[in-house]
Amino acid sequence: MTRRRTPEADLQRAVVTALRFALPKSAIVHHSANEVTEAGPRGARRQAILVGMGVYPGFADLVVLCEGRALFLELKSPTGRLTPAQEAFRVAVLAQGFGWALVRTLDDALGALADHGFATRVASPTGRAAP
Repeated sequence: MTRRRTPEADLQRAVVTALRFALPKSAIVHHSANEVTEAGPRGARRQAILVGMGVYPGFADLVVLCEGRALFLELKSPTGRLTPAQEAFRVAVLAQGFGWALVRTLDDALGALADHGFATRVASPTGRAAP
């Protein structure tokens, strides 16, 4: 049996591990499972239930909450593109004054922390100074 490639899931696991190490212990790194991948009528019904329960279309893959700051991270493979719902979510988040970043690599994630003023226990490998 061939294992299906999951570049975004692999990236997300690596980012979560790194953020939990780099950020203070009080930080919250959260993933909201906001879509059903099951095809067909059953999947559509389940998705409708989740939307009724508050799932927001285009919601970011990860939310980082730390010391009064919020940062939304959208993880994509090197060739992945934002959906229209993800673009709309980005616009809404930025309009409200929160941080949002597109992450394609672990370096992108650590750089986003530095760019948005998050204090970390590690230096950013991208050359951006961590506060």
